[in-house]
Amino acid sequence: MRIALLYPPPWKIPIPGEPPDSNGDGPPGEYAEGDLDADFFQTPYGLFALGAEALRAGHEVKVINLSGFAWHRVEEVVAGLDARVFGLSCWTANRRGVALVARAIKERHPTAHVVVGGPHATPLAREMLAHHRDIDTVCVGESETTFLQLLERIDAGQSTQGIAGTAYRVGDRVELGPKRSAIEDLDALASPHDYFETHIVMTSRGCAWRCTFCGAEASWGRSYRAQSVSYVVDALEKAVARLPVKMIQIKDDTFTTNRKRVVQLCRSIRERRLQFVWSCDTRVDVLGDELLREMRLAGCERLSLGVESGSQKILDAIDKKITPDEIIESSRLAKKYGIKLRYYMMIGNRGETRATFEESLQFLERAKPHQYLFAALSVYPGTRDYDLAVQAGWLDGEFYSERDCQELKTTFDASDEDTAYFREWFQQNKGLHEPYVEGVGECKAILDALGDHHAAHMDLGGAYWREGNLADAERHVRRALELEYPLPGLALNYLACIAARRGDLHAMNEHFAEALRRDPQHWVLARNMQAVRRGNLSELVAKHDFQLLERAAQPTLPGPLSADFSVWSPPPPAPLRPVGGNRSPGARKLPLVGI
Repeated sequence: MRIALLYPPPWKIPIPGEPPDSNGDGPPGEYAEGDLDADFFQTPYGLFALGAEALRAGHEVKVINLSGFAWHRVEEVVAGLDARVFGLSCWTANRRGVALVARAIKERHPTAHVVVGGPHATPLAREMLAHHRDIDTVCVGESETTFLQLLERIDAGQSTQGIAGTAYRVGDRVELGPKRSAIEDLDALASPHDYFETHIVMTSRGCAWRCTFCGAEASWGRSYRAQSVSYVVDALEKAVARLPVKMIQIKDDTFTTNRKRVVQLCRSIRERRLQFVWSCDTRVDVLGDELLREMRLAGCERLSLGVESGSQKILDAIDKKITPDEIIESSRLAKKYGIKLRYYMMIGNRGETRATFEESLQFLERAKPHQYLFAALSVYPGTRDYDLAVQAGWLDGEFYSERDCQELKTTFDASDEDTAYFREWFQQNKGLHEPYVEGVGECKAILDALGDHHAAHMDLGGAYWREGNLADAERHVRRALELEYPLPGLALNYLACIAARRGDLHAMNEHFAEALRRDPQHWVLARNMQAVRRGNLSELVAKHDFQLLERAAQPTLPGPLSADFSVWSPPPPAPLRPVGGNRSPGARKLPLVGI
């Protein structure tokens, strides 16, 4: 059976210079370029997971990212896809686009089955079906098993009503099937990395905490479940083999919930000699000295921490269950091993005042993360904030069905005066801030703590470069290359910049040529090649931050489609599965507290 899995745009995107859609289906009136961040345009991992399940089951599958396509092109793609089932990934920001794509599908393929899932559709399943007749089924929460059962029913010509984990219509009524139990054995699922190229990896599901602004529980339930160490290492090996740049983003809600499991995983990465660098998201209260050292030795370059606020009052109000002192202590330990820290901060949470916000700014000066980024509170369906706002009467439960805004960004209960201040501050200070970088002394201490480690040599080489000590910078960068640093293009870029500063243009060109031959897809190389072509060698940049050069390539991003995008191919042979599963103690289901 032919299945098209689509990631719709947020609305009807006009061609540059074209006026917005006359029916009001275009961008919101207040929309400004850049309001949709880069993460929005990434194909959700869940689509790859469903695609892998369907491919392993023998179906023909296409995953297509339409998130940045002009509407006329969306219509052309939909018209060209002769699929029996269309699956759409629905987030709050693209909920309008999901409804529009569903309508376009039904206009061109009236007998096709349109199924929608995702973090917006899950808590608002009834509303999605009530407002959008072109949607046939909504999958609620974790959907691999649900989706396969739906495909079996459709393939057999049977009714799709009553499947556990779905919402559907019976006549004009919207009904919910039985609740679907969480998938306990995540190792039994097909790995997306057997079929798709993506730098995103997920190794666990669920979060044991209940922050008021977060909707993870609505999608995964309250339990924390994890894949086994061996399953994860296999997936990482497959992912790295497919990627041109050896960078992985582990996007678990709280990666280090089970610290013992992550230590085992890091040691297994080293034992298998997998060479890549990676980042992850977690909390400050599930970190520790041994864990952070093992993570850095296994390639961890950046730790993104949900800090949210530097005010204990606000941390308590949002049920964060951490303290500013815990944040600073965990940050100190991460810095000890050279892991770069990115703090995710929020403005406008419950109880926020100008005074509590000033506490956050003072806290950032004390904590000195490498990076921090503020986000205005968004009230998403499926969160405790949303439920309380509806109960309190200041948010209408039909808001997201009736309004055209991207999402509801607001303060939860701040005064009008403070809200105006927050809005002005945010507009002037949004974006990534980078207040801290290690000097030579700190980088020497990191190298001593880790031993003869390639990434620590790169850090020290970078510190010497910033000081203008070219000889020592070159020595440590070369040592990183000798130790098989996973991103040789960045190391060779340093050598090229060092040669340029010495006036040795022949050596510079040789290093750039080798970098482009071995490892070309880095943003600094792309920038430096432009500077060289212009003859502006003073603009050369030498950095090795954890920053991907995003290629606009399908299916991970909304890149151009090939001329034969609508031609279907039989699924590849299913990979062999270990007899008796692949479980390990590190994969067991955990209680509702961190280990």
